[in-house]
Amino acid sequence: MDIGKKIKEITDKLPENVRLVAVSKTKPNEDILKAYNAGQRIFGENKVQDLSKKYEELPKDIEWHFIGHPQTNKVKYIAPFIALIHGVDSIKLLKTINKEALKNNRVINVLLQFHIAEESTKFGLSPDEADELLASEAFNELKNVRVTGVMGMATYTDDEDQVRNEFRMLKGIFNSLKNKYFSGAEFFTEISMGMSGDYPIAVEEGSTLIRVGSNIFGARNY
Repeated sequence: MDIGKKIKEITDKLPENVRLVAVSKTKPNEDILKAYNAGQRIFGENKVQDLSKKYEELPKDIEWHFIGHPQTNKVKYIAPFIALIHGVDSIKLLKTINKEALKNNRVINVLLQFHIAEESTKFGLSPDEADELLASEAFNELKNVRVTGVMGMATYTDDEDQVRNEFRMLKGIFNSLKNKYFSGAEFFTEISMGMSGDYPIAVEEGSTLIRVGSNIFGARNY
């Protein structure tokens, strides 16, 4: 697998406003460095322990994203350096991130995760739950956490129309939240959708962040 070549193949076709998150979970540092040397700077991990270790060992200009669902008791380990947490779907988690960000004298960017797929196993808010969260006093008290957009995962299916409709639904949710809660907020810009199997459709439907792992690094090592 020529990692540098794969990165170039993907990024050459992306519109200017779309960024690639290279999903490096389960991958060794040497693979990450191959991508880094090809110019890639954003990497995504989903295990706090692995992420903290890689942060210590790898170049400091890497922008680390936590993709997935951080456990509240582990947020403190990534709070000093994390650039973006994809996958926040509760006020409890937001409060924890806010508390740990405050300790580190930072504002941590997060994305609200929405449940757009048919599978019941996927995490995420419904639009009504997001309304309730964003309108709440508890949310408005949080000064060290910044919601910069939305994230969602489409159903794992070969039905491209269904995938497209789910991505379109997420874009609609983003637009609605922007109008309602973030109309003056220049930072509310991100739509994280699209993975190795479906990112071209996601890009067509308005994604700004694609999360690609196996297309770059090959199959996962478990």
